[in-house]
Amino acid sequence: MRVTQRTAGTVFVIGGLAVTLAALAYPALVGVETTTTSQDRIIANTRYGSLTEADRDFVVKVRAAGLWEHPLGLMAMERGTTPAMKEAGKHLVAGHSGLDAMCRRMAPELGITLPNQASPQQQQFVATVDGSTGQQFDTTAVNIMRVTHGQIFPVIAKIRANTKNTMIRELADLANDTVLDHITVLEKTDLVNYDQVNFQQTTPPKLPKAEMTPPAPQPGAPVLVLNEPEGLDVNTTSPTPTPTPTPTPTVG
Repeated sequence: MRVTQRTAGTVFVIGGLAVTLAALAYPALVGVETTTTSQDRIIANTRYGSLTEADRDFVVKVRAAGLWEHPLGLMAMERGTTPAMKEAGKHLVAGHSGLDAMCRRMAPELGITLPNQASPQQQQFVATVDGSTGQQFDTTAVNIMRVTHGQIFPVIAKIRANTKNTMIRELADLANDTVLDHITVLEKTDLVNYDQVNFQQTTPPKLPKAEMTPPAPQPGAPVLVLNEPEGLDVNTTSPTPTPTPTPTPTVG
């Protein structure tokens, strides 16, 4: 049974849906206290180019996204009720494993501390999906993730267009391909409620900063690794959506 707009809207309210990868602040990640809200302020000069607040926050955002979407992808692989849903789960896991590996590689080079936990808001997304079953599980997961992926897409483009750091460009390129792939496989489940998704993407609720910020890791704690299950062979680069005809409205 397909879920109505009202039901999908309720799911979003329960999940506290907002900009998943919203501004994440780690004031002293690179040894420089934040004294301005300007995202283009240079906070470090590296051998890969200058690093701005926006660059630094982007790396943290990508890492934080994986910390909730990777486990949600594993859930979808196991609990999805359709082949398309299970396939979407595989792409989520593979994509975020690759992005996470890149984040872990570049963080020491750029002096960035990575979180080991998703933000409270992101953790709630996972709890909301985990608390549903059957097709409701599929629908809840698909629509929450379709909103958050749609919101981060323009952020990636802005970072890629403006950064002067070659490592950040590399991450933005991979993130662009990965997010496009995820949007595509989510849409192929035929569970996206586009009216609700478009509304949530453009009018997210305002939440306290603490709800959207992943907690800083404990001093000396090892960096959590988001592994790709053995044997998972998924291509997550530059997908092409499959056009489907839209029924012509009946006149009269």
